[in-house]
Amino acid sequence: MTAMDTPLLIVEDDLALQKQIKWTLDRFESVTASDRESALVQVRRYQPAVVTMDLGLPPDPDSVSEGFKLLEQILDIEPATKVIVLTGQNDQSNALRAVALGAYDFLAKPFEPDVLNLTVDRACRLAELQAENRRLQALHQPDALAGLITRDTEMLRISRTIERVASSDATVLLLGESGTGKEVLAQGVHTASKRAGRFVAINCAAIPENLLESELFGYEKGAFTGAGKTTPGKIETAHNGTLMLDEIGDLPHSLQAKLLRFLQQRTIERLGGRSEIPVDVRVVCATHQDLKNLIAEGRFREDLYYRLAEIVINIPPLRSRNGDAVLLSHAFLRRFAQDQRRGNLNFTEDALQAIEQHPWPGNVRELLNAIKRASIMAEGDRLSCDDLGLPAPVGAESNRASELDLRGVREAAERQAIVAALARTNGNIVKASELLGVSRPTLYDLMKKLAIK
Repeated sequence: MTAMDTPLLIVEDDLALQKQIKWTLDRFESVTASDRESALVQVRRYQPAVVTMDLGLPPDPDSVSEGFKLLEQILDIEPATKVIVLTGQNDQSNALRAVALGAYDFLAKPFEPDVLNLTVDRACRLAELQAENRRLQALHQPDALAGLITRDTEMLRISRTIERVASSDATVLLLGESGTGKEVLAQGVHTASKRAGRFVAINCAAIPENLLESELFGYEKGAFTGAGKTTPGKIETAHNGTLMLDEIGDLPHSLQAKLLRFLQQRTIERLGGRSEIPVDVRVVCATHQDLKNLIAEGRFREDLYYRLAEIVINIPPLRSRNGDAVLLSHAFLRRFAQDQRRGNLNFTEDALQAIEQHPWPGNVRELLNAIKRASIMAEGDRLSCDDLGLPAPVGAESNRASELDLRGVREAAERQAIVAALARTNGNIVKASELLGVSRPTLYDLMKKLAIK
């Protein structure tokens, strides 16, 4: 959608001036609003690329408070919108304040029609160029979370969080059950960060305590029996990159103080060494344990927790991700069918229902293993519940049929939204239609269709 695909929004409480602005900008399609609430309705409905607005709006046109509030709300809803503020001749300070808050430009009233036209035209062109730039960047930028397969709302929100925090150096703590995809997200943090170094992962629970320190910090030649040469540790290997400490809750208490010192000073000492080595590394930690419980039990340092928990992300289990189990199953089956050269493999309807019903306590890892085993062992081309090792679904057919009845689902959602809007506006049809972003005739038609009185 380009700037010319959306109407220009004119916010002005003086109806004569509103008509004048609309006439001046007659080569643009435009919509109007005379106060903050109606302006926000138009912003949500049309998503305008360009807005012209007066700062003095009802209920107190002599004050600029409503105008500044509207400016902030517009940019909060549509950050890319170009807002052109129209101010009085002696209103330079408010004009500069508006630009500081994110307005594109300001013009003094009374305005010159040619100048207003030129300013709006430039704003439209800039909006179009920026939209095209974002589109091209999305096409050519590698997907930082290419390994994540999901349509679940919460997981998509987590993906956006990962992309936002990746550019910083904040330590990220990933919390979630085993098998939920913590390493995929940690890898995503590294990929989106544009760090030049490597992504290095170490499982704190998989290495014996007496070896973990040398694995993390490295050692000098002769530091202990068998140390035949100087060897850098995982932290040093991840210099200029990202270090993932998986199962950080299992880190021995004796090493927690040393890790805390590294996080504070960003230097390490190898075992047997005496010199401090500076290391620039982004740290991402993960665990399935409740670290606050471990702190209460005295098994985890509280000061280390607060160093690690600068950004905390809770990953939902697979059973809580709407539709993801079946989505992942299809993706895994395509992969394994190709590996096994059995490209015609598919699921029976009962198998898909069983996948949806199963709680998957082992999460994505358990699901992957089940699909892999079934793709190898199945005799036919269609994988059944038995092939997957799952019980047959019970009483699922009628429930699934109703859930997949698109018309029924849509009508239920429409009914819920309309009833909520009418309740919020105390039955006022005009205000309810504005809140819903539809016209009054459309709302009346929907109420008639859904038998809402």
